[in-house]
Amino acid sequence: MKQTLHTTNYRDAFIQVADDCAASAAIIPPERAGKPTVAGLQYAMIAGKPYGYTSDDVIFQTSAAGRALSASASQKERTAARQQFFCKGQACLRASALGKQYGWGVHADAQGRVAIYAVGSTRYRQLANDAKLKQLKAMRSKRA
Repeated sequence: MKQTLHTTNYRDAFIQVADDCAASAAIIPPERAGKPTVAGLQYAMIAGKPYGYTSDDVIFQTSAAGRALSASASQKERTAARQQFFCKGQACLRASALGKQYGWGVHADAQGRVAIYAVGSTRYRQLANDAKLKQLKAMRSKRA
């Protein structure tokens, strides 16, 4: 029996910051107890290589399952772990603290690769006003 694999990828979409995001300017997610948070890992990965990864890549590699793989894990082990991870639905980048708390919009291109843009920046405004893109909002932190 073949497992159904879920995806968090969007294509030609822009995730704007949440309506209740308190950041008036984008903030690099700070470490907690001397270690990077998941948002910090996501920021480093996406900012370090814009349009180099899909949402699925980012979500998996910054998850506990993805971080648990050692650098010496084989491609077969990585593929199996990723398939196991995505056999259940996972929260997409709309749920990330990047857009909920730290003021970063996420653009997904036609191939589903992502980049982040600071709220208030010229590029953020261009993407937020682009009618060709599916416009989404990051999830609110609190109920309305």
